[in-house]
Amino acid sequence: MARLKAFKVLASHVFEYKGLLHAMTQLRSTLDIVAKNQLNILIQLAQVDKHFANAEREMIYRIGREKNFPDDKVLSMIQNAEPIDSLGALSANQKFQYLMDCIDLMLVDQKVMESELIFCRGIAIKMGFKKSVVDFLVDSRPTVTIAELSRITMAEYMV
Repeated sequence: MARLKAFKVLASHVFEYKGLLHAMTQLRSTLDIVAKNQLNILIQLAQVDKHFANAEREMIYRIGREKNFPDDKVLSMIQNAEPIDSLGALSANQKFQYLMDCIDLMLVDQKVMESELIFCRGIAIKMGFKKSVVDFLVDSRPTVTIAELSRITMAEYMV
């Protein structure tokens, strides 16, 4: 009897472990999709002005590595950019981070092109921001902290 009870306890732990692994795999998959969408947006932004600057490329690869995307996957995404998925399901923090990465990418080569601004305004609108947030962030980024930019953006530029 004691062995049977011990076996049942062990079996329940194994079952819980498998459930936990499955949940972790699903979470990882969701995080991969979020990171992939973010990289896809940045890649399209970098290509919108028809000049993919080295500084932009390096920043995209760095963000990819931070999100645990191998360089070969990032290269494949650069070569085969996909349509931009819906952005409405992102959290407010994710939306702000996506937008700030876009702003930083525009500023990284020290050349802000009108085509980049138009693209970013479109992304901002898709995420539920007023399009004027892009101009505010471009102008304010060099002198205002991220925390303050986030606070102002959420308070004044969310639709």
